[in-house]
Amino acid sequence: MENDTYVKPHNMDEYEVAEWLESLDSVLESSGPEVAVEILERLRVHAKVAGLNLPFTANTPYVNTIPARLEAPFPGDQELERRIKSLIRWNAIAMVVRANRVEHNIGGHISTYASAATLYEVGFNHFFRARSDSFEGDTVYFQGHAAPGIYSRAFLEGRLSAKKLENFRRELKPGGGLSSYPHPWLMPDFWEYPTVSMGLSPLMAIYQARFARYLENRGLKPTTDAKIWAFLGDGETDEPESLGAITLASREKLDNLIFVVNCNLQRLDGPVRGNGQIIQELESAFRGARWNVIKVLWGTEWDHILARDTEGLLVKRMGELVDGEYQKLVVESGAYVRQRFFGTDPRLLKLVEPLSDEELRRLRLGGHDPRKVYAAYKSATEHKGGPTVILARTIKGYGLGEAGEGKNVTHQQKKLNEEELRIFRSRFDIPLTDQDCIEVPFYRPPEDSPEIKYLTERRQTLGGYTPARKVRATPISAAAHDDLFKEFYQGSEGREVSTTMAFVGMLRKMLKDPEIGKLIVPIVPDEARTFGMESLFRTVGIYSSLGQKYDPVDASTLMYYKEATDGQILEEGITEAGSMGSFIAAGSAYAAYGINTIPFFIYYSMFGFQRIADFIWAAADMRTRGFLLGGTAGRTTLSGEGLQHQDGNSHVLALSVPNLRAYDPAFAYEIAVIIQDGIRRMYKDGEDIFYYITLMNEPYAMPEMPGDVKDGILKGMYKFRGSKNKKAKLRAQLFGSGSILREALQAQDILEEKFNVAADVWSITSYKALYTDGIETERWNRLHPGSKQRVPYVTKTLADAPGVLVAASDYLKTLPNMISKWLPRRLAALGTDGFGRSEGRQSLRTFFEVDARSIALAALHELHLDGKLETKLLDKAIKELGINPDKPNPVIS
Repeated sequence: MENDTYVKPHNMDEYEVAEWLESLDSVLESSGPEVAVEILERLRVHAKVAGLNLPFTANTPYVNTIPARLEAPFPGDQELERRIKSLIRWNAIAMVVRANRVEHNIGGHISTYASAATLYEVGFNHFFRARSDSFEGDTVYFQGHAAPGIYSRAFLEGRLSAKKLENFRRELKPGGGLSSYPHPWLMPDFWEYPTVSMGLSPLMAIYQARFARYLENRGLKPTTDAKIWAFLGDGETDEPESLGAITLASREKLDNLIFVVNCNLQRLDGPVRGNGQIIQELESAFRGARWNVIKVLWGTEWDHILARDTEGLLVKRMGELVDGEYQKLVVESGAYVRQRFFGTDPRLLKLVEPLSDEELRRLRLGGHDPRKVYAAYKSATEHKGGPTVILARTIKGYGLGEAGEGKNVTHQQKKLNEEELRIFRSRFDIPLTDQDCIEVPFYRPPEDSPEIKYLTERRQTLGGYTPARKVRATPISAAAHDDLFKEFYQGSEGREVSTTMAFVGMLRKMLKDPEIGKLIVPIVPDEARTFGMESLFRTVGIYSSLGQKYDPVDASTLMYYKEATDGQILEEGITEAGSMGSFIAAGSAYAAYGINTIPFFIYYSMFGFQRIADFIWAAADMRTRGFLLGGTAGRTTLSGEGLQHQDGNSHVLALSVPNLRAYDPAFAYEIAVIIQDGIRRMYKDGEDIFYYITLMNEPYAMPEMPGDVKDGILKGMYKFRGSKNKKAKLRAQLFGSGSILREALQAQDILEEKFNVAADVWSITSYKALYTDGIETERWNRLHPGSKQRVPYVTKTLADAPGVLVAASDYLKTLPNMISKWLPRRLAALGTDGFGRSEGRQSLRTFFEVDARSIALAALHELHLDGKLETKLLDKAIKELGINPDKPNPVIS
C-alpha cells in the first residue's frame, strides 16, 4: 500500500506543494487529462535521470477510480430496479430456506448473491446482451455460489416455475428441480459454463476471450463488440488459476474481457486478508499485468463527505485500515463507526458532523450502489486496448442483518428464523404480511405489474434472456470422410512410425479437408516439436494476434517457426491449464458461437489428467466436444525421462469422467477408426461426448487393418492375430493395449515356439468401453429379470476362446482387472503399478514385468494353476526365460 511506502519529509513546504498542485489543476482544466499525464510522466523520467530513487507503487488511493464528476448518468428507473432486485433477493433466500426446512442440511448459499445482487442486476438490466441467430451475445461466467439469485431472476422472468424453485437442490423430485450451481450437463438449456470449482472460470474466461479473437482473425466469425464477463470472489483469487493467465489477457489486448471481482473481503472461514487490503493487493497484481483497473469502493453518499475533505485526510484514513477492521465496521453501530473510523482526527469528525449515527451506519459501499456500478461497467465496455477488472467493494450477506451480514459464519448461513425473515422483508419492502413470512413464499408480481413489465422490456432491449444455452451449429456432413482416413487402414508398408506420427499425418490431412479443414484447432503446450508437429508450422501457421514482427532464427529452414494473425495452431506455451482453457472454448463453440470447431489438444499424457483433471471435469460438465491426445503415453514408452514423466495413471483417471471415451490404440488404423467415428458422433450426430486417445513415440511398422474390425475397435476389443497352431493342447488368450500389444505378440511366439502353447492375441483398445458396457448390461439385467438376459460384449466375444487369460497394459493393473468379472475364466493382469524409472523401453518393461517374457510366464503360471503344467516345468521355464524371481517389486521399490 502506498501509505506504507511514503514518508513525508520534515522540511516539506506546504505552500510550495500547494503551488504545484494548483499548477496541475490548471493544466487539467485548460489542456485536459492527457496533457497532464504526459507532463507527469516526463517529470517522472526527468527525476529518474537526475538520480532520484522514486518509491514504487502499483496502487492508487483507496477511493473510486471514477470520480463522481466523470460518472456516466444512470439511464434506468432506479426505484423500479431496486424493487425488482429486492424481490430477487427475497426469492433467493426463500429458495434456500425452504429447501433446508424440507430436508435438513440440503445446503445452499445465501450470502454470495446477497453481496453481489447489485453487480448482477445492473448487468442484467443494462449490459448483458443475449445470444441470437444474428449476434453471438455476451458471455457471462456467473459466480457459482450466486446461483440462487440467478434462478430467482429467471423466476420473475417467467422462465422457471415456482415448482422448480421449490425443488432447489432436489433435482430428482417430481416436476424436476434446480442444480446447486451452474451445471450445463444437468440444465443444458439454461447454464452455459460450470463455475463453482473456484479459480477455473477466470482462466476459462481469458482463453474464451482469446478464442473469440482467434475465430475473428481466421474469418470464422464476424468481428463484434461482444464481451466476456467473469464474476469471481476476492477470496477465489488465491487459487493459482485465477490470476495465472492475466498477462496473456493484456498481451493479447483482450478488450472484450471484463472481470468483476466481488470484494466482500471474506472467504469461507474469515477475512481474505485480515491484516492487509485485498483490493489494493489485487489492484497491484492487475495493474502490474497491464489491465485497466476500476475500483468501486464507496457509494454515492460518500461523495459529499469526500468533497469536503480538502486536505486528503479521509482518503489517507481509508488507506490505513486493514480488511479485518473494515469487516468489523460493517457489523458495528454508527456510533462505533464515528468513534473508530472518523474519531482518529477531529478534522475527520468534523466531516461527518451533519450525519446521525444511523446515517453513518447506512453509508453504502460502492458495490451496492447501482449508479457507481453502472458507471464502472460503462467505462469497462468502452475501454479499448486491453482487459478490464472491476474491484467492487461489497458486504457478504448484505441485508441479512443479525443473521449474518458481514460475519465470518455468513457463507454457511442456510436458515433464517421468523424474526430475521420479517426484518429482511421490511428492509427490502417485500409486500408480505408477518404471517406470510412464516411460510417464506416465493413472490412474483402480476404479469402487468410495473416490475415485470420493466424487467421484460430491459431484457427485450438486450436481445432476450440470459443465461440460456442453445446449440446453434449446423451438423457437418461427415459422409465424405472415408477417403480422408483410408490410407491409414493400409499400414505403413514396413516403414517404422510411431502412433504419434501417424496421428500427425491424419491431422495434416484433416487440415486440408474442404469441409472440416478450417474447423480443426490444433492445440499444443510448447511440445509441438516433441510430437513431430513442426511440419505444420509453415503450412497452417501458429496463431498470433500480432502476426510475426521478427525474423525467426530458423527462417532459412523448411519448418521454421511461423506466426500469423490467421494461424491455425494454438501454441500455448508451457501451460496445460491454459491449453485446456483453449480446448474448452473450442470444444463448446458449437453452442457459444454456432461453429463446429474441432479441437485436438496434444500434450504429455502424465501432465494431463494428473494435473488438469478439474478442468477436464468442467469440460465434461459443459458438454465440450473434441479430442484430448495423451502423447508419450504409458509408463514404459518414454525412454529416459523417469518418475515424473512416465504415465501409468491416465486411463484409470479417465474412468471417472462419464462422457469421456478413452482409447489406448496400438496401430494407425485403430486411431483412424476412432477419430473418424468421433467426428461423426460429435459433429454430425451431435453427441455430447469427448475423447481421450493415448499416443506413443515408439516407432514400429504399422500393419494393415486385418479385415472389418472397426466395430471391435470402437467397442473396446478384437482379435488381432490368432494362433497358427491348431493341434496344441495348451491354449492361452493374450490381451495387449497400446505398444504393449507388440509385447503380447512376441509372447505369442515364445509360447508357441518354446512351450507348445497356442495363444491368440487380442487388441484391447478401450478397457473403459468394455467396463461401461459390462456395468450397463448388469444394470439392465437387474432391472428386467423377466426378460431375456443380455450378455456383455466382452463375454460374447470370448465365449469360444479357449485357454488361460492374460492381460498386459502399460497402465495400472486395476485397468484390466475391471473387466475380470465378465470374463469366462480367471484373469492374470499385468501392469505398471509403481514409480517410473529413467531407463530405456525394454529395461522398463522388464522392470515392470509387462515384457514378452513376463507375459509368457504369466500364461504358463495360469496353466500351472489349472493343473496343466507341473511345478518343475514352470521352474524350468522361469530359468529359460531369464527371469530373476528375486528382482525388486516395482510396486514398492
